[in-house]
Amino acid sequence: MRLLIVDDERPARTKLRHLLALHPGVTAVDEAADGIEALDKVAAFRPDALLLDIEMPELSGIDVAASLPAPAPLIVFVTAYEGYALRAFDADAIDYLLKPYDGERLGRALERLRRRLDAPVAAAPGASPSPPEHLLVAERGGTRIVRVADVQWIETADNYVTLHTAAGSPLLRQTLAGLLDRLGPGFVRCHRRAAVQLAWIERVVPLDKGDGELLLRGGARVPCSRQYRPGVVARL
Repeated sequence: MRLLIVDDERPARTKLRHLLALHPGVTAVDEAADGIEALDKVAAFRPDALLLDIEMPELSGIDVAASLPAPAPLIVFVTAYEGYALRAFDADAIDYLLKPYDGERLGRALERLRRRLDAPVAAAPGASPSPPEHLLVAERGGTRIVRVADVQWIETADNYVTLHTAAGSPLLRQTLAGLLDRLGPGFVRCHRRAAVQLAWIERVVPLDKGDGELLLRGGARVPCSRQYRPGVVARL
């Protein structure tokens, strides 16, 4: 099992790492000190499961769970607070490990993870997770909730994407390709660095050399390169 420890307290991460070293079924362990780093590590480290604290600055463990790209790793919440249990299991947590815990209790949580990972995946042909209705954007001092229906178009910005809405353009730490996988068929890529929500397109304007421009109902003008233009038109 590849496990990612997510906790803003170094002693808690160190204790958990030492206990995990006693379990031969754990093949790799990495750490993240906050929710933002955790989402980065999920993409780079590709864990089978997260051992996830809940109360962390900027982005809580519950917010991290809601922001994981599909297919998401499994989750065991590790927290000192009992009051989040209902929300944790609403997030499909495998277990809820209450601090302070011992090696035996951790072992039971790892066994539950192992059984879930070993279980055959039963899904209908062509089935896929439902697209989210909201996106959670970590900002200084809190978390912004962005309705997916309000996102007119998306633009890459280094390690982030910009969510262009009528109310502003917050930055979400995720790749464009990964976000489009989550958002489903309502969005289409129109440029190497941009994608658009089909429901917002009002007009396709042809330009030179096969390129185009998309005029949106909100007044925005979005580039549409010749590579992606046929796919956009076919989806309208």
